[in-house]
Amino acid sequence: MISAEVWLLFVGYTVPMVFSPGPGNTVLATAGGRFGVRGSLPFWLGFEVANVALCLLYGLGLGRVLHDVPALHQVMRWGSVVYLLYLAWGFFRSSAAPGGAREEPARLGFVQGLLVVGLNPKIHSMIVVMFSQFLDPARAMLAQTAQLTLAFLAVCVVCHFPWIYGGKLILGRFNSERAMRIQGWTFGTCMILVAGYVAFA
Repeated sequence: MISAEVWLLFVGYTVPMVFSPGPGNTVLATAGGRFGVRGSLPFWLGFEVANVALCLLYGLGLGRVLHDVPALHQVMRWGSVVYLLYLAWGFFRSSAAPGGAREEPARLGFVQGLLVVGLNPKIHSMIVVMFSQFLDPARAMLAQTAQLTLAFLAVCVVCHFPWIYGGKLILGRFNSERAMRIQGWTFGTCMILVAGYVAFA
């Protein structure tokens, strides 16, 4: 059983890391603003399933091989940049079309949620650090990994919902043609900025 002291340290580490602004939370807010909470659920589900998968992968030690290969880290980083630029292009394209012909960007679904997390090196690093700090090698690894993974999932759900709802609340109120065009350009620009952060940070 993991001690109360370790749980306090775990919460102290994970809440700021998960809630702080970053590529994943920016995409969650964008999804909430464009598609609402209900329309973002498949994307959010994919996002959290990918987090759980990474926790199990790294927690059980299988991911150490992936993490120790620097070339793979670069592939993930640049794959993430390309994917974020693809999302930006979709938002820009929907904004450029005239009035009635405006094309709604494709909803972000379950697979896109998996990709955003799977291609985000920050999330991989955060989970590796989490397990390196809070797994006790003297205790049963499977039980600890399961407990930490469930706790991490709870933190993620609690910390990600405000980003989705905040995006919906702030940006979802503007539905006129002009507002939708501004949103498309804003969201596209956000995706480019996030891609720049991932590429050069």
